[in-house]
Amino acid sequence: MKRLCYLQSGGPTAVINSSLYGAIEEARLHEEIGGFYGSHYGIEGLIKDDLFDLYGEDDEQIALLPQTPGAILGTTRRKMPEDLHDPVYLKIIDTIKKHDIGYLFVNGGNDSMDTCSRLTRLFAEHGVPCLVLGIPKTVDNDLMGTDHSLGYPSAAKHVINTVKEAVIDASCYPHGKLVLLEIMGRNAGWLTASADLLPERYRPDLIFLPEMPFDEQKFLDVISKTYWEKGYAVAALSEGIKLPRAPKKVDSFGHSSLEGVAAALSELIEGKCGIPTRTMELSLPQRADPLTVSKVDREEAINLSRYAVREILKGETGKMVCIRRLADSPYESEFFLSDVHVLANGERTIPPSMIKDERGMDRSFRDYLRPLVEGEVEISYEGGSFRSAEFRYVKVE
Repeated sequence: MKRLCYLQSGGPTAVINSSLYGAIEEARLHEEIGGFYGSHYGIEGLIKDDLFDLYGEDDEQIALLPQTPGAILGTTRRKMPEDLHDPVYLKIIDTIKKHDIGYLFVNGGNDSMDTCSRLTRLFAEHGVPCLVLGIPKTVDNDLMGTDHSLGYPSAAKHVINTVKEAVIDASCYPHGKLVLLEIMGRNAGWLTASADLLPERYRPDLIFLPEMPFDEQKFLDVISKTYWEKGYAVAALSEGIKLPRAPKKVDSFGHSSLEGVAAALSELIEGKCGIPTRTMELSLPQRADPLTVSKVDREEAINLSRYAVREILKGETGKMVCIRRLADSPYESEFFLSDVHVLANGERTIPPSMIKDERGMDRSFRDYLRPLVEGEVEISYEGGSFRSAEFRYVKVE
């Protein structure tokens, strides 16, 4: 019997551990899977032979995975070498062979699907009998080939509710401030745009996305006009909007650090327009809030991984599990497999048809997002805080 190994990669989401939960629960139903291992810190665990026996965890802790934020196995953003003969790949092969791993799941976003593609080609080239499937995950919602990415609906729901709180607070004063909300999104503004799903009276006054060209003078003009007309204003800013600023440090994938858009524009606005500002970076809670998880998102995360287990047992490899929307009301979807080599490193941005202007989105965007954020999940608490899984991390020798 072959073992199944699961690795989490890239930035966590509120449902990344729901995906793991679904895979564990489905794997338990199949006797041909001789064990279920977790790779510590993503691909690093396979390189360093650092694996956990997840069948050795208590059932109570496994049951808490769906309401546990972060990546419980640990994650990484390590970029794998292009050369499949690099020594690091030989270490991975050694770990796979040593533990008789025949099934591997890579749970992540664009860069992780690149890793998934490389591992598939590596095992094929070296004749290693290990099948590989990708489990989609990213709050940016920029993965190709799928209706949406797991994690995006819950992150969008967090943004929607946080923006509503900020709008209500900003409107309390006769003469308030310009509130600048910085929201995640490198080249795709799906998450920032989600605030437009709010009823009109609670929407931000302005929305700026990476898909929109940024003109400094036009930005200042529209900000100033909006603020002085109302006496206050709220603007939602994607962290990836293209500002004429000096490059910052980059990660191993060449992605620049984006934090600080709101602060930079705050300084510009106060200096050029004399408008008082307040900045608010939504930061990590966007991808880590278990309290605003979308029921649709959690259920799809669990069921997609169950589907992945069944498909890999049929011999499928080199694929990513994708979501196809069948209906909006009531919402219905199905899963299918798509070639990960084609999807890897692609990027899906918001189509122009969904964007009106800086005042808001087209109705087609709201129709797209609305079904995904529906439904609430039950959360168990202890001492006033949500309970989360606490693993013993049983080392595989």
